[in-house]
Amino acid sequence: MRIDEQRTLATDTPIVDKKQQLLEERLKQFQSNVSVLEAHPASTENVSLSHRPAELTEKAPLSFAQQRIWFMQHLEPESAFYNEPVALSIRGQLNIHALTQALDEIVRRHEVMRSTFPLIDGQIVQRLQPMSQDALTIPIRDISTVPVEEQDAEVRRITAEEMAHLFHLDTDIPWRTLLIRLNTEEHVSLTVMHHIITDGWSMEIFIAEIGQLYAAYSGGQAPLLPDLPLQYADYACWQRGWIENEVMAAQLPYWKQRMAEPLPELHLPTDHLRPAIQSYHGRRRALTIPKHLVQRLQEISQQEGTTLFMTLLTAFNVLLYRYSGQEDIIVGSPIAGRRRPELESLIGCFVNTLALRTDLSNNPSFLELLQRVRHVTVDAYDHQDLPFEKLVEELHLERNQSQNPLFQVLFVLQNMPTAVQKLGDLTIEPYDVEIKTAKFDLTLALQEVDQQLEGYIEYNTDLFEEATINGIQTNFNHILSLLVANPMAHIADFECLPDEQWQQIERWNATEKDYTLETLQRMFEAQVARTPEAEAVRYDQVKLSYQELNERANQFAHYLQGLGIGSDTLVAISMDRSLELVIALLSILKTGAAYVPIDPAYPNERISVMLEDADIAVLLTQEKFLKKFPDVQAQILTEKTVMQELANQSKENPVSSATIDNLAYVIYTSGSTGRPKGVMNTQRGISNRLQWMQEAYQLGANDRVLQKTPISFDVSVWEFFWPLLYGAQLVLAKPGGQRDSEYLVATIREQQITTMHFVPSMLRAFLAAPEVESCSSLQRVICSGEALPYDLQQTFFERLPQAKLYNLYGPTEAAIDVTAWECQRDSQEPIVPIGYPIANTQLYILDAYQHLVPIGVVGELYIGGTGLASGYLNQPELTREYFIAHPFSMLPDEYLYRTGDLAYYRNDGAIVYQGRNDEQVKLRGVRIELGEIEHVLNNHPALHESVVLVREDTPFDQRLVAYLRAQPGEEPAASELRSYVRQVLPEAMVPTAFVYLDAFPLQPNGKLDRRALPAPDASILLDEEPEEDYQAPATPTEKQVAEIWAQMLGVSQVSTTANFFEIGGHSLLVAQVLGRIHDVFDVDLPLRMMFQSPTVEALSKDIERVKARTAELKRRPSVRAVSRESYRTRRTED
Repeated sequence: MRIDEQRTLATDTPIVDKKQQLLEERLKQFQSNVSVLEAHPASTENVSLSHRPAELTEKAPLSFAQQRIWFMQHLEPESAFYNEPVALSIRGQLNIHALTQALDEIVRRHEVMRSTFPLIDGQIVQRLQPMSQDALTIPIRDISTVPVEEQDAEVRRITAEEMAHLFHLDTDIPWRTLLIRLNTEEHVSLTVMHHIITDGWSMEIFIAEIGQLYAAYSGGQAPLLPDLPLQYADYACWQRGWIENEVMAAQLPYWKQRMAEPLPELHLPTDHLRPAIQSYHGRRRALTIPKHLVQRLQEISQQEGTTLFMTLLTAFNVLLYRYSGQEDIIVGSPIAGRRRPELESLIGCFVNTLALRTDLSNNPSFLELLQRVRHVTVDAYDHQDLPFEKLVEELHLERNQSQNPLFQVLFVLQNMPTAVQKLGDLTIEPYDVEIKTAKFDLTLALQEVDQQLEGYIEYNTDLFEEATINGIQTNFNHILSLLVANPMAHIADFECLPDEQWQQIERWNATEKDYTLETLQRMFEAQVARTPEAEAVRYDQVKLSYQELNERANQFAHYLQGLGIGSDTLVAISMDRSLELVIALLSILKTGAAYVPIDPAYPNERISVMLEDADIAVLLTQEKFLKKFPDVQAQILTEKTVMQELANQSKENPVSSATIDNLAYVIYTSGSTGRPKGVMNTQRGISNRLQWMQEAYQLGANDRVLQKTPISFDVSVWEFFWPLLYGAQLVLAKPGGQRDSEYLVATIREQQITTMHFVPSMLRAFLAAPEVESCSSLQRVICSGEALPYDLQQTFFERLPQAKLYNLYGPTEAAIDVTAWECQRDSQEPIVPIGYPIANTQLYILDAYQHLVPIGVVGELYIGGTGLASGYLNQPELTREYFIAHPFSMLPDEYLYRTGDLAYYRNDGAIVYQGRNDEQVKLRGVRIELGEIEHVLNNHPALHESVVLVREDTPFDQRLVAYLRAQPGEEPAASELRSYVRQVLPEAMVPTAFVYLDAFPLQPNGKLDRRALPAPDASILLDEEPEEDYQAPATPTEKQVAEIWAQMLGVSQVSTTANFFEIGGHSLLVAQVLGRIHDVFDVDLPLRMMFQSPTVEALSKDIERVKARTAELKRRPSVRAVSRESYRTRRTED
């Protein structure tokens, strides 16, 4: 039987019909929802409830509950989620004629059971159908010939079939019955009613009346049931007037206050993305709470002056809090809705649903939270008469077909199950029917049975897998065990992790590998000894063998050692991609020093900050970048300045005292304080990382790895060194080539590249390039730096079917990557995991209090193991904040790195990335602290305050948007602000749009409401040019180019003098723009042209020049091919 509302019964005595009790005695036992209501008299006592007017005898209005059910059913006309079963197992000699008479009498007594619900003249009505003159017939399905051991399965098949049968409310009487005969002494009676005419209480009435009427008819007696005082349609008519005239004024203000914005939306971790339209597919998982726990829960309830319902609801709230991390939770709970005695004996849909909103903030103890729940519950019961449907209507909630309004979980407690009945020779008891629907994401339903609690978790199967629900069930019982042992414990200390889950996480973290760890330079030198003549690296048309590369690096290393460079010295390097860059990197490591990569594209001020922070003694760069370092105190070396010196240096491997515990590199990342922070990575960590990579992906002598990531990003570390440590070939892309998809396609094809890396946003642009399918040499593509979307994974396999795709994850603070996942070609999972921990790495997902969260629950990802960095250079306090003592290790000097990334474990142990818990973002692969941008903006004298967000108002087009509060009378133009930011921050950290606001939107608690910040208006993206400065297109080419730009940028118009990169354009959008230009003008423009001509005016001139040159070439006479033999013949004739 479905449990649709909770109630406390006046007696604990089981209902047994041994002495043929009168029905009214049974119904008197049904009291209101919870015993506390005895102190809160019903508000309906003095309100007249009478028969409906004569004109409404046959066509009456619907109650509010019926109206919502009718609407929902018509919204999902093919769904049977409102079908409610009553299934009874009947043993003994069944008198079918008496059973038929009993059903016939129930239909006569209860008008709602012979009503339809048509739409007449625009109004939904319940139309009363007259009693049929024909006797009611119960269909019988005889399965007595089915083998006994198969009968139960056959009964379940039949009941499932009947449950799935739809009612057409406009024309169908919304109930039907069926008798299944197993043998002459055993039957199963199945009655299916639509929720529009019934609820849980009504099911009890139906069962009780069937029993009493059957007993009377089978004994040849007249039934003793009293006449009903009213009919359900009378109640529906009365309810509408009473609600509108009295309840709305008395109770609506309370509910509006309780449901004040912002309303929380519960975000439980699901196995599947929520469908756009709620499906109601469901299943149930049985749940039992043992006697000893129930006894302690009852004791706590008595001690605290609460009810068992309140105590269990509090525990359920703790479970939801532990699974969601949310402190504002709404749980629905049904209530009988029969606060008048006239309604207690009626079949019909009276149930109302209360939205119980609980504040779990400030980490209360369980007992403190219990009192909060008590207060919420009592107040809700005092205001229980407002129909849930009216509340939803009055709150003007935004309609969302993907989920229920206000709440997505339901809690039900029923203290008295349907009992076994004895009717003469018959024994009648409930028959468990398999339910395959779910009205909510999650329902916890319990009832008292033999001093323990039994029930189920009903769940939406489009959201949850069975294994996840099993975990929820286990964790709920675990929480109950913890709270009865120590109810004074704070809710954050209720570790929702049973022993078996802890052991499972430990097994997933058992990643020990016995690698022989060595420094990168020694591993490279060992490879040189194995394959000295093999090609090691090539750039353009120049190649170096392993021995040549080693000797040149040795010469430079000896020179650097002569300058005093040695172990743990920091050497800055700021060079374009070239053979000299590879030689310089190796030479630094060979001295025992660590390199500090500096992107020459950074603003001068940022470069100065980094060099000063690292206390750089020597800087390696190229002549063309010398102007970037005007005030640098370090010694600056270029190829030109050291060329003569290097020729005299030894070509032998230098000796250094560096070990695997020395630093290998220091990479600077964005810092929330406004200053970049240097991450110190050791030789141990990178050696472990590269040995795992080789073991996992088996790079060979015939492999070619394309190096295209700038050296300021840690992915470049494996791109440089992985191939050089294992005998493969390193191919260097030209500077800037990483942004040009067509160049990459050509390079991959010409150089027969087998292995390369992409951030997902660049992979999307690359896969859209013409002829990408020709990159048949690609065997493995590694993605990291951003979340990998499912659709991009599928596009990859469509375009490059021969290649494998790997999704890796890792912060700079942990030697590049700490997890790995091989993407599945045929996967239907909508989220691509980041995978499992790599060798000698441990991952823990913890809550805000650094407690382990259950499998499937989102928490913050912590990293431990060999790959951890040594911390932040010259920032010991920041290091202590993010590199914490390992809470799960008994060994000294073990740490975990707190990533700030949110994630959860799948049931198979794979980890799924879920975003950030702070203001750090990844934008096109670049790690950005939004606080650093805000810090710079807040220093502008004309600005009072700033907030920076990443917005994606157009799919796959992320933009940095700055929201500003200016000083009185000040609003600097966007162009001025961009120039100001560019002086300090890299181009990737310059906002696309600047939005001025008088005030920032706030939540009720006074915190900034980031979700309420408006999307930038299209005009803001036009650099805020004054109307008189706007330059309209002057030629047909300019007009078409401007239209292409406007379409790609998502704006209404573009001035011909506006800079593409200052009005929202970025490098990944360039490829799309050039693709559209090719389609429209039939010209191929190189990527660099967009950077050289970043305005509509300039680019249009380039397009016209290319078109003119192409036309000229077409006018020239073609050269006809002549065979050699023909040529020789003509020469002879001459």
